[in-house]
Amino acid sequence: MLKKTFTALTLCLGLSMATLAGSEPQNNSAQKYNVTVDLTNVQNDRVQVTVQAPAIKQSEIIYNMPKIVPGTYSVSDFGKFVSNFKAYAQNGDTLDVEKLDTNRWRIKNAQRLSRITYWVDDTFDAAKREDVVFEPGGTNIEEGKNFLLNTFGFVGYFDGMKQVPYQLNITKPQGFYGSTPLKAVVSNDSLDTYELPNYVDLADSPLMYNVPDTTVLKVGEADVLVSVYSPSGRVTSGPIASNVKSILEAQRSYLGGTLPVDKYAFLIYVPERVGKSGSFGALEHSYSSVYFLPEMPEEQFSSTIRDVAAHEFFHIVTPLNIHSEEIGNFDFINPKMSKHLWLYEGVTEYFATHVQVYENLYDLETFLDKIRDYIITSKTYYNDGLPFTEMSALVLDKYEKEYGNVYQKGALIGMVLDVRLRELSQGKYGLRDLMLELSKTYGKNNAFKDEELFDKITELTYPEIRDFFARYVEGAEPLPLEETFRKVGILYQPTGTQQIISYGDFAPGFDEETGKIKVADTADLDAFGHKMGFQTGDLLLAFNGTEISPANIRQLIGEELQSMEPGDKLTFTVGRRNEKGEIKEKKLKGRATAVKREQLHLLKPDPSATPEQLLLRNAWLGMDGA
Repeated sequence: MLKKTFTALTLCLGLSMATLAGSEPQNNSAQKYNVTVDLTNVQNDRVQVTVQAPAIKQSEIIYNMPKIVPGTYSVSDFGKFVSNFKAYAQNGDTLDVEKLDTNRWRIKNAQRLSRITYWVDDTFDAAKREDVVFEPGGTNIEEGKNFLLNTFGFVGYFDGMKQVPYQLNITKPQGFYGSTPLKAVVSNDSLDTYELPNYVDLADSPLMYNVPDTTVLKVGEADVLVSVYSPSGRVTSGPIASNVKSILEAQRSYLGGTLPVDKYAFLIYVPERVGKSGSFGALEHSYSSVYFLPEMPEEQFSSTIRDVAAHEFFHIVTPLNIHSEEIGNFDFINPKMSKHLWLYEGVTEYFATHVQVYENLYDLETFLDKIRDYIITSKTYYNDGLPFTEMSALVLDKYEKEYGNVYQKGALIGMVLDVRLRELSQGKYGLRDLMLELSKTYGKNNAFKDEELFDKITELTYPEIRDFFARYVEGAEPLPLEETFRKVGILYQPTGTQQIISYGDFAPGFDEETGKIKVADTADLDAFGHKMGFQTGDLLLAFNGTEISPANIRQLIGEELQSMEPGDKLTFTVGRRNEKGEIKEKKLKGRATAVKREQLHLLKPDPSATPEQLLLRNAWLGMDGA
């Protein structure tokens, strides 16, 4: 199946991750960490970190590097990348240090501690497969070129002192600029200094240093920085900023006309080939997001980053202003997970799609195609009978493989809840209104208790909503999709038949050596595939002259190919190995061929929809008329 196959491919290449921020009560002590990261002295692809310690009264203290960071829902073990860890007294004496495990060092005679030093290697060049970190949540050290500083990969904290303030000093090469959501308290040609209230805020504040390619947008009262590092120079910040401005303005309107931030940063690294994780995507923070996206034609790049940015930017709502205690006081060594990934990631993903139809950035058909993709992926690749709160709480271990469903079924939970709220309020109140109310109820510095959220939402809305959560989020009942779509005059068919333009029905795969999509299996080739001559191992290089990449293949095969008329000429350019093992280009030419395929989860507007159904649909999607 066309949609199914390439949905799986897109999923395995990974286009989303998340992070979060919170805040604990502030420590009243005037003491602080004074941290220096030296980018001017790179040795063996490593940089040195110096931490002037706060005053310590006990005889022993443990320094921690994060094992897990917020929102990645996987073990990173940043201590693996630390070496030559040393502790010093004020007079220069070295203090005894015991390495307890991968991420913790115990310092003896800690009351004498003045500073610690260590060297940090970057994750982009991890030598072992098991050490690879998803690039947007990792670190990069390229002397004279680029430094991607996810701060949790360079700086740690002492036990019991996570709430002590930090002064972060970055010594930088001549001509380099630090792109970050932070505002420097000192900045000159060689040094930037930032002040953070605690470690959680520090870890939530990435920086990217290189010769600048930046554009600043004004979105309402907020300054939005778009910063790009592209080794080839073929991708620049100006066109990206122009492209994302429309979605940011749409989101501002969607959120009531104002944004809850006054500065936001898009930090975009554009590699010339796939990284060691084999994935592309983004990692969102409260006031910024970090992107690792491949080079591709400008139109495809703009479309990709707009869709991804729509998700990342909405995290200024949740979990920045709506989060549980587990998020607000995150344990970087042994975290306890919240039950509410349906909220943090699911609602955020739903909003990223809903805003674009609500604010007229795309039409109803495009919106329904996106919703259909969520349904197909969720029901095909994940356990639909697993209660979502249970999966969320145990996502780090027992249900690690179910995590991707937060972007699929999580979005569908948001959609069904939105329609239900609109129904109960005669169209006047939706999920967006609920999120704004929750933001006012809690806010950045006030976390909710995990067990109380559903009751609080019910208190703010309708008694029937508690039953919704009990059945479909805490419980194992499948979401009432057919019933929900019927309320808004949309026909939903779990199975049906559609005519599509064939791509050959080969099984796609990913070639790690070249970073290209390949023909992994030809066992199920259809007549068109045989006529074209696809062979197992072919690298997909271009379609009708447009280069094929992991990021744009869905668009090329799922949209451009499908827009062709039967009989239109088409060409696939493949890379095929000869007897010497050399890859040679070969053009496979043919004509667009229509085939009938059984399709799952078809959605289309009901031509017989009642006036009541149309009124509810229009309220839900912000549309006028029928």
